[in-house]
Amino acid sequence: MIKTRNLRLVLWGEQHRAAFAAMHADPVVMADQNGPIDPKESDAKFDRYRRGWIEEGVSRWAIENRDGSFLGYTGVVHRLDEAHPLGAHFEIGWRLVVNAWGYGYATESAQAALLDAVARVRPSEILTYTSPDNLRSQAVMSRLKLRRMPKRDFVVEKASGGVWQGLVWQAHAGDQ
Repeated sequence: MIKTRNLRLVLWGEQHRAAFAAMHADPVVMADQNGPIDPKESDAKFDRYRRGWIEEGVSRWAIENRDGSFLGYTGVVHRLDEAHPLGAHFEIGWRLVVNAWGYGYATESAQAALLDAVARVRPSEILTYTSPDNLRSQAVMSRLKLRRMPKRDFVVEKASGGVWQGLVWQAHAGDQ
């Protein structure tokens, strides 16, 4: 567990599964991903995050407030897919329920997760990316003092049709 001023970052437990799925079913939360994901896809993501801790020693953390209410997730994952436009890489990410927006929780939790990943895993770099219209995440990236890397931007075709554009930022391990 990581404790910050306002939050707790905890390992995933079954008590988080339903709230995790509800967050992914919210069209406002999932607007940057072209809409909600279904419960099956949410469960697969949840299980992947739980396995990440066992297999990689790094993954997303569940974010809770001091009362234990689920607020979302943050953390670093190790993307091993060489076919990804950025190749294999470490990625910091976050997603919060709407009622947790606007309080600085994404920045607070992501900073703690970055510090933890750098101390324990020591990656040479950590990347993050978001869509051009996700100004909230771009603001978090700015507050985290991540470096914008436009030469690494990418586009992927969505299985459901259409494309998704990723704008890329980088955190150097020594900066955290």
